[in-house]
Amino acid sequence: MRYVIVIVLAFFALAKTNAQDLTTYIQEAEKNNPEIQAFELRYNIAEEKVNEADWLPNTVVGVGYFVSEPETRTGAQRARFSVSQMLPWFGTITARENYASSMAETQYVDIAIAKRKLALAVSQSYYELYAIRAKQLVLDKNIELLETYERLALTSVEVGKASAVDVLRLQIRQNELVQQKEVLEQDYLAEQTAFNNLLNRDEDIAVTVVEEMFIPDEDALILTENLQLNPELIKYDKLFESVEQSELLNQKESAPNIGFGLDYVPVSERPDMNFVDNGKDIVMPMVSISIPIFNNKYKSVTKQNELRQLEIKSQKEDRLNKLETLLAQAQHNRNATRIKFNVQTDNLKQANDAEEILIKNYETGTINFNDVLDVQELQLKFQINLIESVKSYYIQSAIINYLSN
Repeated sequence: MRYVIVIVLAFFALAKTNAQDLTTYIQEAEKNNPEIQAFELRYNIAEEKVNEADWLPNTVVGVGYFVSEPETRTGAQRARFSVSQMLPWFGTITARENYASSMAETQYVDIAIAKRKLALAVSQSYYELYAIRAKQLVLDKNIELLETYERLALTSVEVGKASAVDVLRLQIRQNELVQQKEVLEQDYLAEQTAFNNLLNRDEDIAVTVVEEMFIPDEDALILTENLQLNPELIKYDKLFESVEQSELLNQKESAPNIGFGLDYVPVSERPDMNFVDNGKDIVMPMVSISIPIFNNKYKSVTKQNELRQLEIKSQKEDRLNKLETLLAQAQHNRNATRIKFNVQTDNLKQANDAEEILIKNYETGTINFNDVLDVQELQLKFQINLIESVKSYYIQSAIINYLSN
């Protein structure tokens, strides 16, 4: 019975709009990605091998002509016609089919693994695109803020409360932010190309990403026991089963083969004699058996299968350890990201408070534009860090989903 693996793409409630778009992209990638298509074709080939397993040895047909006809009591033998068919031991064909089917199951698990990896890659690229676009929006707001400060500085210069140098410094800072935004646009185009390639579509197609994402108040529950259901581990179970089927087939092939045949010899009549069996053709049914007396080959295959099963167990245990390590790292990284997010949120609030104080000072007639630039730089830094924290949180969550869902 075919083992079906359902890939669950879990996303958080506070990113529902993002989840809908991302799920659509993942479905498109699974449909169009050439690597997935190659895995599916490989599986179809493995399925077809089940039909290939239902075969019998070639039927042997022989024809012989006596150049010198041997004389017998009933007449001269003119030729010999024979047909024979060897049959494998009972259950051998079924064992071959079961082995081919088990190998097909292994290929089917490969499809599930490839789809999971593709979904993870699409998710990570999507979150990268979100972060780049969010940073561009933040830069736009900061550029607008600096333009406001520039107008204030120009007014202060007119009344003698600021220097033209302050205006120039504000303009230089604006130029730097414009440069950063333009560089981010190139980064976005490069990442968009990578994203579209995952979906196997034109590189220039625009990708729609959500404008804002939040870190939820609580993390989704992680069931570590679900790690055992990861297709990467299930594949080893399927490989183990295929070796078991291989050994069953080996035992059947080590049994004798039975053959059935028929020989027919046409006989000429003896013209000089008259008796009942004169010229009677010869029909000779035959039964043969092929016994593997020297069966070291099958004993060696049995030993190899035993060693192969031990190897698969070790490989599964090793992979389980690595997946557990990856899961723990992803959890710790996500927890660390939440801590950073909370700290950067507090820092940004304090930087905003400092900005309000500077604005109030301007209303009273005193303002230090050096402080304005320092506060603005801090605000931008904290805003960028918040975006990076959100991106990192969802990337780590995607890794956790890949491992444990």
